[in-house]
Amino acid sequence: MPAFLTRTSRRLLLLALAPICAGLALTDYDPATAQSVVVKTVVHHGVQNSQEMTRPLADTSPAPKAQPIALAPSHIVHRQNLKPVGYAPLDGGPASVPGAREDSAESSVEALTGKAVLRSEVAYVQDIGSDAILYDKNGDEVRPIASISKLMTALVVTDARQPMDEIIQVTDADVDRLRYSRSRLRVGTELSRADLLHLALMSSENRAAHALGRNYPGGLPAFVRAMNDKARALGMRNTHFVEPTGLSSENVSSPRDLVKLLQAVSKQPIIHRYTTDDHYEVTIAGGRRIAYNNTNRLVRNDNWNIKISKTGFINEAGECLVMLTRIEGRDLAIVLLNSSGRYSRIGDAVRLRKVVENASSIAML
Repeated sequence: MPAFLTRTSRRLLLLALAPICAGLALTDYDPATAQSVVVKTVVHHGVQNSQEMTRPLADTSPAPKAQPIALAPSHIVHRQNLKPVGYAPLDGGPASVPGAREDSAESSVEALTGKAVLRSEVAYVQDIGSDAILYDKNGDEVRPIASISKLMTALVVTDARQPMDEIIQVTDADVDRLRYSRSRLRVGTELSRADLLHLALMSSENRAAHALGRNYPGGLPAFVRAMNDKARALGMRNTHFVEPTGLSSENVSSPRDLVKLLQAVSKQPIIHRYTTDDHYEVTIAGGRRIAYNNTNRLVRNDNWNIKISKTGFINEAGECLVMLTRIEGRDLAIVLLNSSGRYSRIGDAVRLRKVVENASSIAML
């Protein structure tokens, strides 16, 4: 303290410097902290706050250490009740929304699904016109499809545009040595390609289906490749074939894939006619006639308007039925897999029709 100051002057100077000295001694000055405070002040108030903070002389407690304010990156936003982001799949299909539900559609499916007690482990109904799913029980499961495979067999045959009047002979190679299923087409029987396709689709004749595949350009291996190529082209990603009859349990698909197959075969008039015929006769050697009936009894029912029909059965697949039918003015695809009981698939189809009809009646009220 300079000597020339009087005692009174020194006392007044000390009183004036006391607050400043106390602040310097008790406060950690941090430029980063100061900068953060300024940034916060600018963001929230638009102008820098110039108010001075003073401490009473009598307050000698240490000032709390200021904490730096971390600025969050600008692209991160935390907000409640945001709609989930939609992600478009790589194949260009419709965008999906993780965790989101279309409440009206979902509730409609759940409501209908709960109104029918079915014996089929897999049951799926879809409106072809609107793509609306009307009934869904295990609709994404991949299962053996048995003779439903013959729809793809027919599609490959029609796509190949081979002469339908060409005569094909049933040979020993067409005999089923996997399950030893029965056939009325003896080895040596000669029928046209059209007749073989008719029997394969309407009566699920296995030797007929195998003979069609065997007489494809490149033989049976090329035919099976064509079946799988066609499945991929149709977007049937959960489908695989190893032979043309469906006798192998390695012929598998999902209900959603089978709807795509039904849509594809419905564009072929010959497949529509052969799958929905009630009765057909062929003439074999010696002039003997063999009569065949459709394996789906519903095609004989005038109350049903069926455009495509195919049944199937092996032990691993259970009783199977797929149809494209018109109900209440709508084209509906019905898929029933692994039903227990000889007529259970027919009963399930009838029950599903009643559920759809009742739902349509209620909607019109």
